[in-house]
Amino acid sequence: MVIESKDNSIEVICQHRFDGGIIPLRIRLKDEDGEFQTYTVRSYRELHVADKNKLPNDIIVSSRIYSYECKIMVFARERIVRIFYNLNDGIWRIRYE
Repeated sequence: MVIESKDNSIEVICQHRFDGGIIPLRIRLKDEDGEFQTYTVRSYRELHVADKNKLPNDIIVSSRIYSYECKIMVFARERIVRIFYNLNDGIWRIRYE
């Protein structure tokens, strides 16, 4: 599995929870032949959730990136990938383990 895009952006089908959390369900990306492949997320783990912290001087600092470790099946082999969602630009990105 190879990503064509230099910036590793991908398409993700996700579910939004009532509490504002995000559940990744499927990822879709281009293979080395330029064809889209879709993979179902078999399980996931939130690595970091976008959060807000208040500094002592009352300035609010927030992380705008959601991070997930996902298990997908690729050619009958389980692979672990990390996907990231940036709330600022609305783009999902992927990193392979």
